[in-house]
Amino acid sequence: MVAVGAGIDGTAGERRQLINVAYRLLGSLAESEDAVQEAYARWYALPRSRREEIVSPGAWLTKVTGRICLDVLGSARARRERYVGAWLPEPLPDRAEWDRGHGSDPADQMVLDESVSMAFLVVLESMTPAERVAFVLHDVFRYPFAEIADVLGRTPAACKQLAASARRRARLARDPEAAAGQADTVRHVKEAWQAKDIAALVDLLDPAAVMTADGGGMAGAALRPIEGGTRIAQYMVAIADRAAGLELLERTVNGTPGLVARRAGTVMTVASFEVTDGRVTRIWAVRNPEKLRPWGQAEEARVRR
Repeated sequence: MVAVGAGIDGTAGERRQLINVAYRLLGSLAESEDAVQEAYARWYALPRSRREEIVSPGAWLTKVTGRICLDVLGSARARRERYVGAWLPEPLPDRAEWDRGHGSDPADQMVLDESVSMAFLVVLESMTPAERVAFVLHDVFRYPFAEIADVLGRTPAACKQLAASARRRARLARDPEAAAGQADTVRHVKEAWQAKDIAALVDLLDPAAVMTADGGGMAGAALRPIEGGTRIAQYMVAIADRAAGLELLERTVNGTPGLVARRAGTVMTVASFEVTDGRVTRIWAVRNPEKLRPWGQAEEARVRR
């Protein structure tokens, strides 16, 4: 895993670093910004004399953000058990597609690399909160285990074991296909979907492909994953039949080629893909409108440019 960078430089750099850490820990932009805001609130609540004693404010803020995220992860498990249907991480637009005038928005702060791909974030969801914190801080951001121990309240040796356990889970994530190859496959999926060509879609989907949709009870979506290329193709065409005027757009989703479905100017779905040997093996379709707000703003910014 390539480190995003453990160095923190200045207030803007600190905030950007913290947002990047929090999103990889929580998979939610809204929750990430809340966690970072809370960390800063705790910083400014310290007596001035205490703040002056802290040699590295950035390290202090990272530690506090990590602890807040750990608490959020613990409570999120219970919340997600009550969530309607499957829960997926919040998809991110490419920074080039974001309104450059919104430099303070959390989506504009994100460094998009393989550690925010939907496939990787889904694997992170399978980890325990402590494993996720240890793995993300060490393997992604290159923080030493001595500092991670302060976040988790465990020994450096215990944190090292947590990261190793998480690393074994992370190996289940397949290496992503080259962006150019994935873009070609996604484009062909878009064309076949628009043509409502079930046979063409079946050819593009792995026979064991799985599609997971997240509507959160706020938008229509399959409550359970759909398994098998043929069933997925039939489901996609059925959606196209019901959604007159649906427009499919090729967009970068969490750093990899994906699709955005828009209707009457409103973003309805953001789809991420895992592609292996030219065939789609996984589709993650986010339809919960609360998770699509950055996408509406990104599309509006495109129109203005």
